[in-house]
Amino acid sequence: MGELTERKFSVLAYSIARRGDRQPAGGSSESESFALQEDENPAFQRCVEDIRTYLVASRGKTEEERLQYSESLNRAVLGFEEERIRFVAIINDQLAKRRMNHIVPSNRRYATLAEAVFAEVIGLNVLELLLRDRDGLEEIQVVGKDIFEVRGGKATPSPHKFQHLKEVERIQQNLVLFNNEVINPRKRWAEVSLRDGSRVTLTGFGFTAEPTMTIRFYTMRYYNLQTLCQPEYETIDEKIKTVLLCLLRSCFNMVVIGPTNSGKTNLIKALIAELPDHERIVTIESRYELMLKRDFPNKNIIEYEVSEDDEHHCGNQAFKLALRQSPKRICHAEIRDDDANVYVRACTRGHEGSITSVHVNELEDAPDAITDMCMLDGRGMNPGRLTKRITEYVTQIGFEMGMAGGRRKLLRIGEYGYENGEVKVRDIVRYDFASGAWQFPERFSGRAVLRMMKYDPDGCRILREMGMVDSC
Repeated sequence: MGELTERKFSVLAYSIARRGDRQPAGGSSESESFALQEDENPAFQRCVEDIRTYLVASRGKTEEERLQYSESLNRAVLGFEEERIRFVAIINDQLAKRRMNHIVPSNRRYATLAEAVFAEVIGLNVLELLLRDRDGLEEIQVVGKDIFEVRGGKATPSPHKFQHLKEVERIQQNLVLFNNEVINPRKRWAEVSLRDGSRVTLTGFGFTAEPTMTIRFYTMRYYNLQTLCQPEYETIDEKIKTVLLCLLRSCFNMVVIGPTNSGKTNLIKALIAELPDHERIVTIESRYELMLKRDFPNKNIIEYEVSEDDEHHCGNQAFKLALRQSPKRICHAEIRDDDANVYVRACTRGHEGSITSVHVNELEDAPDAITDMCMLDGRGMNPGRLTKRITEYVTQIGFEMGMAGGRRKLLRIGEYGYENGEVKVRDIVRYDFASGAWQFPERFSGRAVLRMMKYDPDGCRILREMGMVDSC
């Protein structure tokens, strides 16, 4: 009976078995050579393997206890603090019983031997050292053994580095296993999430030349427009904040463009932070990035996470359900091919004040890009009429984010119009790189002013005093 108990299923054992059995695509000799390299600290590696073997053995006498143990191990890998503390304590106890506390870790930056062993067996290896200092850390980028840290939108080489590629692959296998995902020769990539919602993108041998990991963190900070005016950000100034508040209250449909790490998410969150808590907002994302309910617990928000690989939980289905849940505004993280038509219909059928993002180079390109997505479903639509409709009702106001002087900036605010069969963008605000200041080349159109007078007459009068509109 005892022998049978020892052979019960163990999550960690299964993970190790998968790592041991899996060969790199194409039988990569490079991966094998790294795996066979002799470690510089054999005593520490023997210690790690002893503790790993101990943890592999199923804990508990009953099936329920073993399931609880596996769940705790799962949560420790994904970053749940209580379980991580528990397993560090278990490791520390075993080190004391085995009289191993004299062993020096390969990396001496860990506070204790138990923490170093935890990082090797359960945690994220050397990345644990980076995670201790999360202040300002936006991304961790791993390419082979090399690590880069992204802070303030800029990637710099990390002082830390993996010793072997097998360490990267071990972390990949743990993460996909405990996220019910897979990365193997048939599927050489995966996307998973850590406990705090941080997104991890993984690629393996055969898809990329070396295994990679990109961990994108989502800040816990509270963002509003006033925050973005502060000296540590300088994303906008007070005058632009006044303009943005009037645009929000006037329920313009808005679109945000800009490269990765340019501050699009921060701007969207800051705009939503200014909305009344009672307003029903529905967000639709492929991965939870905005984390609005976490940061704004009192707001009336429904958050959808969609998967285009699952027809029952795709963006189209989320939109259909969202439109039946009485949303005042819809926040769509990024317009994609399959749900472009649904978002266009939502913006033209009463859900004013919605906001989305789209990948284009210039604000002028956004309506055409959305038109192209809508045309992909094969419906017999007139592209010219569709572009006009999108310009006038979906992308009424555009925001362009980017980097300037090492800081994220709102580079441009444009009002869309459709004239003589072409998309036109009126430059309301533009950042001047030469002077390092914002300029206000043009005023809002009469059509925009009428809307402001309808929804926010006080705000319109303030803009008139600022010289942003002709009359109210």
